Amino acid sequence: MMLPVTDVDRAQQFYAETLGLDFTGRNDEGSAMFVLGGGTTLVLLPRPDSHPAESTAMSFEVEDVTSEISALEGRGVTFEDYDLPDVKTVDHVCEFGDERAAWFKDPDGHVLCLHQGVT
Repeated sequence: MMLPVTDVDRAQQFYAETLGLDFTGRNDEGSAMFVLGGGTTLVLLPRPDSHPAESTAMSFEVEDVTSEISALEGRGVTFEDYDLPDVKTVDHVCEFGDERAAWFKDPDGHVLCLHQGVT
């Protein structure tokens, strides 16, 4: 997974310290790299002129969305709230049938999602 960022140092700090992802180093281009679940690698590409996508850039599956929201808010993350025809959040969480989701932005404005399957 590659994500363009305007400031690699700032993004690296957010993804490592705020989100708690495992930083594995930088490549020759200066991209910060992180290990994600399932053997996937997140590469934060230095792109000073980049702009965030309008939709969700990345989603993280978690066991308990509510507890993850609490933990991330404690580290300074602000969650998005929506009141749209297809997406309405209550306490930052949207229910989609058998799934719960919440959204927040990284320092570059990329929309990130936490989601949890409900059984």
